Amino acid sequence: MRRRSSDRVQCLHKATRPLTPVRGVEFFQGTLDSTDEIESARVFDTTLRDGEQSPGTSFSYDDKREIAAVLDEMGTHVIEAGFPVNSEAEFEAVRDIASSTSTTTCGLARVVDDDIEAALDSGVEMVHTFVSTSDVQIEDSMHATREDVVQRAVESVERITEAGATCMFSPMDATRTDETFLIDVIESVSEAGTDWINIPDTCGVATPNRFRAMIEKVCAHTDARVDVHTHDDFGLATANALSGIEAGADQAQVSVNSIGERAGNAAYEEFVMAVESVYQCDTGIDTTRIMELSEIVEEKSSIETPGNKPVVGDNAFSHESGIHAAGVIENSDTFEPGVMTPEMVGATRRLVMGKHTGTHSVRERLEERGYEPTDDEVRTVTRRVKDYGAEKRRITVEDLERFAEEAGVERQREEVQI
Repeated sequence: MRRRSSDRVQCLHKATRPLTPVRGVEFFQGTLDSTDEIESARVFDTTLRDGEQSPGTSFSYDDKREIAAVLDEMGTHVIEAGFPVNSEAEFEAVRDIASSTSTTTCGLARVVDDDIEAALDSGVEMVHTFVSTSDVQIEDSMHATREDVVQRAVESVERITEAGATCMFSPMDATRTDETFLIDVIESVSEAGTDWINIPDTCGVATPNRFRAMIEKVCAHTDARVDVHTHDDFGLATANALSGIEAGADQAQVSVNSIGERAGNAAYEEFVMAVESVYQCDTGIDTTRIMELSEIVEEKSSIETPGNKPVVGDNAFSHESGIHAAGVIENSDTFEPGVMTPEMVGATRRLVMGKHTGTHSVRERLEERGYEPTDDEVRTVTRRVKDYGAEKRRITVEDLERFAEEAGVERQREEVQI
């Protein structure tokens, strides 16, 4: 669990102007001039299913209920609660999530009767059934044939739709599947009545342009709604998910903090905020709870969130460089995206003291602590901060006050509490 220790100097000053509302990007140019690539994007969360498949991660019944509750309250469109046939405990957790949430709940099932029955019996509104379509997985994992794959896929889709549940079908390893065969499978399950077709980049080998072309072709060969599931083996998962939406997919499967098999999935927080802020498209998600959700998943999964993780990492809205800190003190839009603020995701902006700190940041921090330094005193304290930071030591509030006292800075009033 990351530590948000109070011993690090915090940025306590208030914004000097109201936050920029979403879609209020008139003062920006460049890539934000045109934000009409997509009209809508739905969020399918798979933290409780694929996310739990992270090596070493296991969510308890209570963990699943707690995470699902927050996802539901935030307005997540679909929650994949788990793999009901996996165990009795998993079945009970999925069933309870299905009965206690207002959003659509999904259960995973292989193209196997027992899996599908377990998912249907759990009470989920959507059953997500899948089968491998790449030759390497058909031959060396399933030990089957292409004909077997098509037959089992069609029978499973028909079983789910006849039961009255929403059906999502996935051709697993789609991005390593012979394209002609992939289209044959998609057309077959479409004729069988699937509601959704999910295109998974199971081994994370897609690139944005290639994935976009694949999704465009899929959309041209089905009347079902299209969903995408991308993995992060090459760090392209969120980019590929967004590319899929641009190509015509309605929905992306994501997991909180990117957790999942191997290097993980497209990140919930990255996908949602990119859609909201970069594409200027309303997802309906309560983004102000993203940090809260991230911290819960971090704790329950035992996977520490890196400091440089986009949106939710400790450094996402932190500044040490003197040029950056000075700009942010004047106007946060100078060195932050502008269309995404820490308040929008429930985070806090911080000015961190260290080797790269400049005088603007030091003066700001000293004044917050109740000091009234002269220009010379600010320069003296800044030199001490830089030297101390160069030794790779964390600079605490106590360190800053010690530097100020040693420099003879007068403290005229009590520290400001904002």
